[in-house]
Amino acid sequence: MKTDKQIIINNRKAFRDYAILETLECGIELKGSEVKSLREAKASLDDSFAKIENEEVFLYNMHINPYLAASYQNVDPLRVRKLLLKKGQINKFASKTKEKGLTLIPLKLYFNKKGFAKIELALGRGKKFFDKREDIKKREFNLKVKRILKNR
Repeated sequence: MKTDKQIIINNRKAFRDYAILETLECGIELKGSEVKSLREAKASLDDSFAKIENEEVFLYNMHINPYLAASYQNVDPLRVRKLLLKKGQINKFASKTKEKGLTLIPLKLYFNKKGFAKIELALGRGKKFFDKREDIKKREFNLKVKRILKNR
Protein backbone atom coordinates (compact mmCIF):
# COMPACT_ATOMS: atom_id res chain seq x y z
CA MET A 1 0.00 0.00 0.00
CA LYS A 2 1.43 3.38 -1.03
CA THR A 3 1.35 6.22 1.49
CA ASP A 4 0.78 9.90 0.75
CA LYS A 5 4.05 10.97 2.33
CA GLN A 6 7.65 10.12 1.50
CA ILE A 7 9.33 10.91 4.83
CA ILE A 8 12.91 12.16 4.49
CA ILE A 9 13.91 13.14 8.03
CA ASN A 10 12.46 12.64 11.50
CA ASN A 11 13.45 14.77 14.47
CA ARG A 12 13.65 12.13 17.23
CA LYS A 13 15.15 14.57 19.72
CA ALA A 14 11.96 16.63 19.61
CA PHE A 15 9.86 13.87 21.19
CA ARG A 16 12.49 13.28 23.85
CA ASP A 17 13.05 16.92 24.78
CA TYR A 18 9.56 18.40 24.30
CA ALA A 19 5.97 17.63 25.19
CA ILE A 20 4.16 18.06 21.86
CA LEU A 21 0.88 19.98 22.22
CA GLU A 22 -0.23 20.66 18.65
CA THR A 23 1.04 19.95 15.11
CA LEU A 24 0.62 21.67 11.75
CA GLU A 25 1.77 20.94 8.19
CA CYS A 26 3.49 23.79 6.35
CA GLY A 27 5.44 24.34 3.16
CA ILE A 28 9.06 25.42 2.99
CA GLU A 29 10.80 27.81 0.61
CA LEU A 30 13.78 26.02 -1.00
CA LYS A 31 16.28 26.57 -3.80
CA GLY A 32 16.64 23.99 -6.61
CA SER A 33 19.88 22.43 -5.40
CA GLU A 34 18.39 22.05 -1.89
CA VAL A 35 15.47 20.03 -3.26
CA LYS A 36 17.85 17.68 -5.05
CA SER A 37 19.82 17.22 -1.84
CA LEU A 38 16.60 16.48 0.07
CA ARG A 39 15.63 13.83 -2.48
CA GLU A 40 18.90 12.10 -1.53
CA ALA A 41 17.91 12.48 2.18
CA LYS A 42 20.98 14.56 3.02
CA ALA A 43 19.60 16.88 5.67
CA SER A 44 19.27 17.21 9.43
CA LEU A 45 16.60 18.70 11.71
CA ASP A 46 18.65 18.34 14.91
CA ASP A 47 18.70 21.56 16.97
CA SER A 48 16.42 23.32 14.48
CA PHE A 49 13.57 25.57 15.55
CA ALA A 50 11.10 28.04 14.06
CA LYS A 51 10.55 31.68 14.98
CA ILE A 52 7.78 34.12 14.11
CA GLU A 53 9.12 37.48 12.92
CA ASN A 54 7.04 40.26 11.32
CA GLU A 55 4.06 37.91 10.80
CA GLU A 56 6.26 35.39 8.93
CA VAL A 57 7.67 32.08 10.15
CA PHE A 58 11.35 31.24 9.63
CA LEU A 59 13.21 27.97 10.23
CA TYR A 60 16.66 28.18 11.81
CA ASN A 61 19.53 25.63 12.08
CA MET A 62 18.17 23.14 9.54
CA HIS A 63 21.20 21.68 7.76
CA ILE A 64 20.90 20.63 4.11
CA ASN A 65 24.12 19.26 2.61
CA PRO A 66 25.21 20.98 -0.61
CA TYR A 67 24.30 19.09 -3.79
CA LEU A 68 27.59 18.06 -5.41
CA ALA A 69 26.50 18.51 -9.03
CA ALA A 70 25.18 22.05 -8.45
CA SER A 71 28.69 23.62 -8.12
CA TYR A 72 28.25 27.43 -8.09
CA GLN A 73 24.45 27.30 -7.50
CA ASN A 74 24.79 25.85 -3.99
CA VAL A 75 23.60 27.95 -1.08
CA ASP A 76 24.65 28.12 2.58
CA PRO A 77 23.67 24.79 4.25
CA LEU A 78 22.46 26.52 7.44
CA ARG A 79 20.64 29.47 5.86
CA VAL A 80 17.37 30.70 7.33
CA ARG A 81 14.41 29.27 5.41
CA LYS A 82 10.94 30.75 5.21
CA LEU A 83 7.99 28.52 6.12
CA LEU A 84 4.76 28.92 4.17
CA LEU A 85 1.66 29.26 6.34
CA LYS A 86 -1.65 31.09 6.12
CA LYS A 87 -1.98 34.30 8.10
CA GLY A 88 -4.59 32.81 10.45
CA GLN A 89 -2.31 29.89 11.30
CA ILE A 90 0.62 32.24 11.95
CA ASN A 91 -1.47 34.44 14.25
CA LYS A 92 -2.74 31.38 16.15
CA PHE A 93 0.79 30.06 16.72
CA ALA A 94 2.12 33.57 17.51
CA SER A 95 -0.37 34.00 20.34
CA LYS A 96 0.49 30.57 21.75
CA THR A 97 4.27 31.03 21.56
CA LYS A 98 3.99 34.18 23.66
CA GLU A 99 3.09 31.88 26.56
CA LYS A 100 6.05 31.00 28.77
CA GLY A 101 7.94 27.89 27.70
CA LEU A 102 6.22 27.19 24.35
CA THR A 103 8.28 26.95 21.16
CA LEU A 104 7.92 25.85 17.52
CA ILE A 105 9.81 22.67 16.63
CA PRO A 106 9.99 20.86 13.27
CA LEU A 107 9.11 17.16 13.72
CA LYS A 108 9.60 15.75 10.23
CA LEU A 109 10.37 16.74 6.67
CA TYR A 110 8.71 14.91 3.80
CA PHE A 111 7.52 15.11 0.21
CA ASN A 112 3.76 14.90 -0.26
CA LYS A 113 2.18 12.95 -3.11
CA LYS A 114 2.36 16.02 -5.40
CA GLY A 115 6.12 16.23 -4.83
CA PHE A 116 6.21 19.35 -2.66
CA ALA A 117 8.51 19.47 0.38
CA LYS A 118 6.52 19.87 3.60
CA ILE A 119 7.47 20.22 7.26
CA GLU A 120 5.40 19.08 10.20
CA LEU A 121 5.73 21.90 12.71
CA ALA A 122 4.78 21.37 16.36
CA LEU A 123 4.04 23.56 19.32
CA GLY A 124 5.95 22.11 22.25
CA ARG A 125 6.82 22.72 25.87
CA GLY A 126 10.30 21.77 27.08
CA LYS A 127 10.47 18.71 29.34
CA LYS A 128 12.27 18.81 32.65
CA PHE A 129 14.76 16.09 33.61
CA PHE A 130 12.28 14.33 35.91
CA ASP A 131 9.68 14.26 33.09
CA LYS A 132 12.16 12.40 30.89
CA ARG A 133 12.84 9.85 33.65
CA GLU A 134 9.10 9.34 34.07
CA ASP A 135 8.73 8.61 30.34
CA ILE A 136 11.55 6.05 30.51
CA LYS A 137 9.89 4.30 33.47
CA LYS A 138 6.56 4.12 31.62
CA ARG A 139 8.25 2.71 28.51
CA GLU A 140 10.10 0.04 30.50
CA PHE A 141 6.93 -0.91 32.38
CA ASN A 142 5.00 -1.31 29.11
CA LEU A 143 7.78 -3.51 27.68
CA LYS A 144 7.70 -5.76 30.76
CA VAL A 145 3.92 -6.11 30.51
CA LYS A 146 4.16 -7.02 26.82
CA ARG A 147 6.81 -9.66 27.56
CA ILE A 148 4.75 -11.19 30.33
CA LEU A 149 1.62 -11.32 28.20
CA LYS A 150 3.57 -12.79 25.29
CA ASN A 151 4.96 -15.63 27.42
CA ARG A 152 1.57 -16.59 28.89
